[in-house]
Amino acid sequence: MNVFHPEIADTVRRALAEDIGSGDITTNLCVPADALATGRMFARECLTLAGIELLPLVFETCKVDLFHFSGARLDAGTEVACVRGSARALLTGERTALNFVQRLSGVATLTSTYVREVEGTGCRILDTRKTTPGLRRLEKMATAAGGGVNHRMGLYDAVLIKNNHITAAGGVRAALDRSRGGVRLNISVEVEVRTLAELDEALACGATLLLLDNLTPAEAKQWIEHIAGRAKVELSGGITLETVRAYAEAGADFISCGALTHSAPAVDLNFRLELGF
Repeated sequence: MNVFHPEIADTVRRALAEDIGSGDITTNLCVPADALATGRMFARECLTLAGIELLPLVFETCKVDLFHFSGARLDAGTEVACVRGSARALLTGERTALNFVQRLSGVATLTSTYVREVEGTGCRILDTRKTTPGLRRLEKMATAAGGGVNHRMGLYDAVLIKNNHITAAGGVRAALDRSRGGVRLNISVEVEVRTLAELDEALACGATLLLLDNLTPAEAKQWIEHIAGRAKVELSGGITLETVRAYAEAGADFISCGALTHSAPAVDLNFRLELGF
């Protein structure tokens, strides 16, 4: 997790400002300014960790020891990190730290579950752009920590021709022909096809990466057999933990799941404060 990216540092600053505002009234009234404390973060359930590297950014004035890092699979009761410093600083940053690590570990944990479901098939799990606005870089880092593969970061780093692009461009061939410049720039070009006729048209145009959406596993298998290795295949559309194995076994190279980021539940961690070092 590259926490030195300026976008991430800015995200942490904004999260702290959102919570602290003009000051932590409760802590400043109740806790002596010179009180020192130790805060210990524990996993309260089995999880795949992500976002723990943000703690030094949240607790800038404290000493932070990380015992595990993003991607680690932890059992309930595992101590994840220890923070030592001003009791006021620990209390003021506690919620922001937990919000980040619980949310991102939830994404990593769900992703790792999907990844385990397709083990042995050769299929890889992709994330999508269905992320929390402003948190995309962090959430994509979390899917990678869970063993997933990052799809495009945004609209600027890959060509993905979807059904509305095909409609607006005037057909599959027209859309692909206009996308050749992306290939020259070494940018990947993927096209969604909705019918077997569009599939054949895309293959005839030299498409090497196809997106098949909203098929049943049986339909996906039929279409992939028709493709016969002429292009890589991504499947998407309502694929769940219960069905992902069947789609992978249909022959998909990739399966993309928006649920990894838009529906991942936060995991349970806690932050225990002890007075003194």
